[in-house]
Order: sequence, then structure tokens, then C-alpha cells
Amino acid sequence: MGKNEQLTPFTAEVIRILKKIPSGCVVTYGQVARMAGSPRAARQVVRILHSMSRKYQLPWHRVVNAKGEIAVPDADSRQWQRSLLEKEGIVFTKDGRVDWKQFDCLAKEEGTGEEHGTKES
Repeated sequence: MGKNEQLTPFTAEVIRILKKIPSGCVVTYGQVARMAGSPRAARQVVRILHSMSRKYQLPWHRVVNAKGEIAVPDADSRQWQRSLLEKEGIVFTKDGRVDWKQFDCLAKEEGTGEEHGTKES
């Protein structure tokens, strides 16, 4: 992050966390928000990804909703995200969700014990 850039501490921490998501792993918007110190800020994580992914070369495609679903609204972008994840070895269930037991690396590393399928974004 550049010297002249004025990012909030939360935004800077989200960017730092996102950059550390390894290939072949997925996380939720809520996990990132929690790790950045603001557990109720999942929607803010969405905004950061939307507005800063290109500038900071963030692995936006490795973030999904709490149900393990791709949350991008348009079909072409959803398919693009899915193909990027599949190239990294991510496998989807028949109903189009990520298999959390296999690919939720942050929960394993952080010991969050997060239950997926909640109402976070």
C-alpha cells in the first residue's frame, strides 16, 4: 500500500488477510471480517473486494458466502469465478456449493470452528 494512500485500519487489515488466502482455499466474507476485527462487517468486505481487487491484486475469487455459494450476481461472472476456483482444485457439490470440509483452510488454520450456512454474506 502506497505512502499517500489513506485506508482505514479495517480496510488495510482486510487487504492483508485477503492477500494471504492460498490457492486452493476459500473463505467467507464473514470470516475475513471477523479476522479483521469487525465480525459484523461482511458487507464491507464485499465492498472492499469490489472496489480494490484489481488495484491490490486481491484473490477475489477465493471468497464466497457463508453457504459456500458464489455470490456474484451475474451469470457470466459467477461462471468465471467458478472456473478460477476449479483451476485451483476447488470442487463443488452437486448443488453448486464449495465442500467446506475440504477447502475451508482458514477455519482449519485459525481454529474458528465456523459453522457454514448462516446468514452472513
